[in-house]
Amino acid sequence: VQLQASGGGLVQAGGSLRLSCVTSGGTDRTYTMGWFRQTPGKEREFVAAINWLYNRKNYAESAKGRFTISRDNAKNRTYLEMNSLKPEDTAVYYCARSAFAMSTIEREYDYWGQGTQVTVSS
Repeated sequence: VQLQASGGGLVQAGGSLRLSCVTSGGTDRTYTMGWFRQTPGKEREFVAAINWLYNRKNYAESAKGRFTISRDNAKNRTYLEMNSLKPEDTAVYYCARSAFAMSTIEREYDYWGQGTQVTVSS
């Protein structure tokens, strides 16, 4: 199983980006797909998760109301729509897959994408 994240870039504060994560070599239908982010010197932190089978989504407090996670099972893609971006959202964003339902814990994710850089300027 391989995950590949894309869609990062440089955006001004208040702007939007949509991250995409495509999975190859397996299906994500029964798994939880998550997005995490990491800044230098800090631990990776949970951003959002989705489980299509249980029709559930979960967000970190920092993401609620601004970010939306979604799935396209036909394309094996998971998206993170990010609106009203703030400079503190600057990080490398990773997509990952977990066999645990709606996990927010990094160690419960077993497959990871390579990360995509999001930079929000003030």
